[in-house]
Amino acid sequence: MKIYTKTGDKGETGLYGGSRISKASARVESYGNIDELNACIGVAKSHIEDENVINQLKKIQFDLFTVGSEASTPIDKLFLANGKSRLPLVISDKEIEELETWMDEMETKVEPLQYFILPGGGKAATFLHVARTVCRRAERSLVFLNQSEEVRPEMIKYLNRLSDYLFVLARYVSKLHNEPEEYWNPNDRK
Repeated sequence: MKIYTKTGDKGETGLYGGSRISKASARVESYGNIDELNACIGVAKSHIEDENVINQLKKIQFDLFTVGSEASTPIDKLFLANGKSRLPLVISDKEIEELETWMDEMETKVEPLQYFILPGGGKAATFLHVARTVCRRAERSLVFLNQSEEVRPEMIKYLNRLSDYLFVLARYVSKLHNEPEEYWNPNDRK
């Protein structure tokens, strides 16, 4: 099978269910941002050695494929007449709670937050901060899509929680690597 189909040469793409839409649509923007987020997490993961963290990030990348496939599916094509999803998986509260559990565990191992943190640290932490900002954009794009087309709230909630997780993980990875955090402290202006 060839990777190129030429069906998108005129600026349209196909969605699950067969409809075609502009590549400039809010829906394509949303799942494109989710795809970019997944790639950013892959870059960060390549700079991490902690097996537990790597396994968490692998699970998140898997879940982001789930979110992306749902974001690329119009809500009227998502469910069968009996209420079951046409997709093999959809994001649920289970995945959201998993992120919360992981965050709670990591937060016990880092110093309490007293100031805003400047994005940085070592390579892994810096890439996690980049992933966090891309995650926020992906979340905003789903919220924007939801203004014109229904989006399941679990998807938005998942991305919201994931950006929090990426922030906590960046702090945790900095601590693992003995890399100091830099703070934005208005009283310590240089």
